Amino acid sequence: MASSRKNNTLYVDQEALSALALVKSGLLYPVTSLMNKKQTLEVLQTGTYNQKIFPFPLILAPSGKINQEVLAAAKEGDKLTLVTDDKVVGHLIVEEVFEINPKERVRQIYGTDNLEHPGVKSTYQRLGKIAVSGEFEINLDSIMERKKEIETAKQRVGAQHVTAIMMGANPLHRAHERLIRQALDKTDLIVIFLLKPFNSSDLQYDLRYETLNYFVQNFLPTSRVVVVPLENSYIFAGYNEIIIDAIVAKNFGCNRLTIGQNHAGVGMYYERNTNKSIIDRLTTLDIEVDIASEYVYCNECTTLVSTKTCPHGQHHHISYHSDSILELIKLGLLPPAVLMRKEIAAIILSHLFPDRFKNLEKLYYDIMPVTGLLEEHTEKDFYKELMKLYQTTSLT
Repeated sequence: MASSRKNNTLYVDQEALSALALVKSGLLYPVTSLMNKKQTLEVLQTGTYNQKIFPFPLILAPSGKINQEVLAAAKEGDKLTLVTDDKVVGHLIVEEVFEINPKERVRQIYGTDNLEHPGVKSTYQRLGKIAVSGEFEINLDSIMERKKEIETAKQRVGAQHVTAIMMGANPLHRAHERLIRQALDKTDLIVIFLLKPFNSSDLQYDLRYETLNYFVQNFLPTSRVVVVPLENSYIFAGYNEIIIDAIVAKNFGCNRLTIGQNHAGVGMYYERNTNKSIIDRLTTLDIEVDIASEYVYCNECTTLVSTKTCPHGQHHHISYHSDSILELIKLGLLPPAVLMRKEIAAIILSHLFPDRFKNLEKLYYDIMPVTGLLEEHTEKDFYKELMKLYQTTSLT
C-alpha cells in the first residue's frame, strides 16, 4: 500500500531550499550533494571535502514533529517529497539518515552556540535532530538564469578577469560606490551579488536593488557591471562567510573576490608560530581575494580617502557605518551628500515615507528655484532639490 503524503513528505523552508539549490546547481562545488555521516565527520576533522576547503558539513536536518517522524522511519531508497510553503518543490531519494546535535551544528557554522546571538538562535530553531542524505531534484531555473546572465556579460566584453562583490547595500552609500569603482579599475567585469536575506531587513530587497541599479545605470559603464540576487541563507553566516562567498563566486565564473577591510572573518589568528588570516585557507580555490581599504571622509582632505593613505587623525574622519546612516533615513532625515548620493537618498525616502507632504507642489514652488513653468514634481524631485539647498554655502 502506498505511503500517505504525511509519511513521505519533508517540509523545508525557503532558506533550506535556497541552500539545496546552491548544492544542486554546482555553486558549492566541490560539494555536489548532501553529505552522509562519513563525509560529515571527514569535513569536521579536516576542514576539507575531496581535498578542497569546505568549512562545515552540508546537511539537511529540518525541524518539526512531522519531519522528525518521517526521517526516523525513512529507509534507504525511500522517495521523499519536498514541500515548501505548501507547494511541492522536488523530491529526495534517501541514502542515509543519522542523528546530529543541533547545538554542535550551529557552533560549526557560527563559531558559537550562544542562543543570544540572533543568527544562532534563528538557525538553531530551524534544526531537527535527524539529518538525511541522498540525491534530490528541485527547480533550478532562477539560478541557471543568473549563470547565463553572467556568462553573457563575460562574452560581451571578452572578460578575462571577473570580480565578485558580495553586497547588502543596506543602504548604498559613498564608500560602497568607491569600493565598486576601485574594483572596476582592476578588472574587466564586476558581478555584484546583492544579498537577499530571508529574515526581516531594514530596507526591502527590491528597494536596495533599485538604488544599486540606479547607480550602475547612471554612473558606471553598464556593459561591465552585472547585478544579480544572492539569497543570503544561513550557510553564509558566521566566521566562515568569506570561504562560502569565495566558493560561490568561483562557481559563478568569477576569478576574483573583493571584500572590505572590515569584513567579518578577515581577522588574524595564530597557527604554528605564524600569523595567518582566513584568506590563507583559500589557496585551494584558485580565486584571488582582494581586501579593499577602509574609506572615510576626511574634513582636512575634503574628500573620500583611504585610512591607509590619509595622514590626518581619526578625529578628522567621518566613517561610513551603514547602521548609523540607516538610522537617519528611518527617522526621515536626508543624509548629508558626503555620506550618500542625493539621488539614492531620494529614492529611499520617497519609498519609506510616501505622500509625506500635504501640499508638495506648493512647498516645492515656495522654497525651490524654478523655471517659471508649471511642472509636476515628485517627492524624489523634492528631496534632490532640497539637498542642493543644503549644499549651498554662500551664507555659511
